Amino acid sequence: MESRSAERLETDARLLPTSGPASTVRRVNGVRLHTVEAGAEDAPLVVLLHGFPEFWYSWRHQIDPLVEAGYRVLVPDQRGYNLSDKPTGVRSYRIRNCSRDITALIASAGYEQAHVVGHDWGGMVAWDLARRQPSVVDRLGIINAPHPDVYRRHLLSSPAQLRRSWYVFCFQLPWLPERLCRMRDFRLLERALSETAAPETFLDDELARYREAWHKAGALTGMLNWYRAAARYPPTLSRERVEAPTMIVWGEDDAALTTELAVDSDQCCATSRLELLPETSHWVQHERPEQLSELLLEWLSATN
Repeated sequence: MESRSAERLETDARLLPTSGPASTVRRVNGVRLHTVEAGAEDAPLVVLLHGFPEFWYSWRHQIDPLVEAGYRVLVPDQRGYNLSDKPTGVRSYRIRNCSRDITALIASAGYEQAHVVGHDWGGMVAWDLARRQPSVVDRLGIINAPHPDVYRRHLLSSPAQLRRSWYVFCFQLPWLPERLCRMRDFRLLERALSETAAPETFLDDELARYREAWHKAGALTGMLNWYRAAARYPPTLSRERVEAPTMIVWGEDDAALTTELAVDSDQCCATSRLELLPETSHWVQHERPEQLSELLLEWLSATN
């Protein structure tokens, strides 16, 4: 394992093998979001939103295919993560604050509307954005992230989902989750990635990049505060369907989320497409990068 006394690793756009994407810092909704940007400034906009415990780097395989297809791409570190601001207090991480970040991010780039694609917590932000600010979302892409109303219902009615969500309850504790996650150079978080994915999905050098992001001052508490805020300030239930055309891509071997969540989430959309991927874990964009890119390009170019 790399010593912390060694040269610090980069966690910005320099991680990518091509020189096109660049790192910027955008001031939006009271926070500074580090954002990797690529593509022509007048092209249709796609925003890619990462989840826990990742950062913008989780979308590295999708950036070039989207740009080559004629899109402009923004990939932010969401608040609390990596190089973005990490506001104090659990309340700062309410989902409505996080989705407002993205509304403001889209406006800061000179757009009124964008295609929004999210994985895990990024998907939850995408769902919330589509519900609260439907005019901002053109087409919606969701990867292994349940509709918030569906997730809440399943926690109450599905013993299987309740068992899989054990860590959510553990994260509600003060300071102890931070201490456990930080032990042995973030071994617990590293295992949350590598041991729930297909073998060799996360290589050693990639895990080193994640550890570097987790080491950023305030990052660990910021990341965990997303879970704490969801429990303390849950979004209001809504019976309205999501109007933006929505594609849900779901790895069926997700260790944390049942496939039934995807099926029921699909029913919350006015226009939708459900893609269930067998023998695929929660980490779809890592295990099936080419297939996911193809699905996204097909969906974003669709006319209905």
